Amino acid sequence: MKLIVALFALLSPALAGKLEVIAGGGLAEADAPATQCKLREPFAVEFTPDGQMLIAEMVSGNRVLEVDKASKLTLLAGTGKKGFGGDGGAATAAQFNGIHNLAIAKDGTIYLSDSWNYRIRMLGKDGTATTFAGTGRKSFGGDGGAAKDAEFSTLIQLALDPAGKHIFIADIDNRRIRRIALDTQLVSTVAGNGKGGTPPDGALAVESPLSDPRAVIPAADGSFYILERNGNALRFVDTAGRIRTVVSGTLNGPKHACFDLDGSVIIADAENHVIRRFDPKTRELTRIVGSGKKGALLTDDPLTSELNRPHGVTIAPDGALIITDSYNDRVLRLAR
Repeated sequence: MKLIVALFALLSPALAGKLEVIAGGGLAEADAPATQCKLREPFAVEFTPDGQMLIAEMVSGNRVLEVDKASKLTLLAGTGKKGFGGDGGAATAAQFNGIHNLAIAKDGTIYLSDSWNYRIRMLGKDGTATTFAGTGRKSFGGDGGAAKDAEFSTLIQLALDPAGKHIFIADIDNRRIRRIALDTQLVSTVAGNGKGGTPPDGALAVESPLSDPRAVIPAADGSFYILERNGNALRFVDTAGRIRTVVSGTLNGPKHACFDLDGSVIIADAENHVIRRFDPKTRELTRIVGSGKKGALLTDDPLTSELNRPHGVTIAPDGALIITDSYNDRVLRLAR
């Protein structure tokens, strides 16, 4: 893992240039250029294996939108009406209740966190929506058993490991990180004992309290990071399953995280209205986007531009940083 990170650090140039709006800001509902379409509380962006951009809208939208390589936006899933329904039918006729984010498998299957339906839903390549995990009952249960019989309590971020073998789940109200093996569809807990608190450095992650795990990002070697919202912390679980805090006290309601090309962690520090980067080698935390002032102004400098509670960060296939500027109802791009 260290060798891979070092190689990426040599090969990947720094983010540079000016922020640009690539979706949102218009009045069209769909079937139009993405910058001419209206977004409703976008929370996350991910990319399909063939490079299409997908946008997940949270409570106000409850839709999944697709932006093709020609920048045209179309509806992929959701009626826009909050609810639960449509399993087995066309994804465009399905109802969701708080789509927090997406995880896209190498075969193109789309998994989404249907947060207040307490389920993971799946969008198949045939255009249908189904339930992949969860009974719909808000509770905790099902570890060691099948995903469809498991119980969750507000699923937030989903993340596939780099090999595409497991889905990691930030099960925030259960104060746990759960994991589903895609081959067996069995569920387990990999961090958190269900109690609230700060985990002691060096303790076993599965025996430790967590504050409120909002995001999880797994690495290729089996380690993973946990981002806590009210805990205002970034924690790391190593390959031995032991947890330690690597950032605390600077963040303010962070909502999402992803790996950059060099193995550093990019964080949507939502309530500070900025994007930060954590370097695991130096343990330095730096601001890379946003002035810290809530607003919508975009300038020639990413550090003087304004964001409004950004909830999502991801790296595009070309290496650009994509930001879901959630309460400005837009998606931004920062090139390398």
